[in-house]
Amino acid sequence: MSNAAKEPSSSANDLLKNSTLYREFQAEREEILRHKWIESEKAGRDVGFEQALTDWIIKHRASWRRARQNSSN
Repeated sequence: MSNAAKEPSSSANDLLKNSTLYREFQAEREEILRHKWIESEKAGRDVGFEQALTDWIIKHRASWRRARQNSSN
């Protein structure tokens, strides 16, 4: 298989990065990483991404999404 078939083209990467779904994914990921940092500081240790992700989904995801939808309207 050639390298061209393995790696997406520059225009495909641009399309992906400009998609609404990708931007939402990136924004959500940033919030999870922020939550991980806060919770790790509180615990005095690295709580890990999976624990932070689960905690954030349970406690914050729904309200975060509502706030984003309201701010985009």
